[in-house]
Amino acid sequence: MTASVCFGAFRLDTFDGLIPFDFKTDPSDSDSKYLVNLLSMELTYFTCGLLFAAVVKRWVWDYAITVTVIHVAVTSAVMMEFPQIWQWWLAIGCGVFLMICNGQLVAHFACQGDQSYPVFDGT
Repeated sequence: MTASVCFGAFRLDTFDGLIPFDFKTDPSDSDSKYLVNLLSMELTYFTCGLLFAAVVKRWVWDYAITVTVIHVAVTSAVMMEFPQIWQWWLAIGCGVFLMICNGQLVAHFACQGDQSYPVFDGT
């Protein structure tokens, strides 16, 4: 969904259904297709962190890592090649970090009054 919003915002000529899985696009700041791929992936990771915080209320890091492993497996299957481009791995790593941080922060502040939410204090 974020890929189609980014596609419209960047006014690309043709919509590529492989946007969530395409790691073969040459990384360039001037290439609109690459920017759409990158931006849609990071926005998806950000919103998934918020979604996980709202749904599971704990262990967002576990869901983030699981979804990322599944994403890498599906990407490899769709593209019929294991991604070896370091820029793609950097973007995935930043996305996972973003998902974990914003999800855990939202879960922490939203569930402070919940007795079932694990609280880690130093005592």
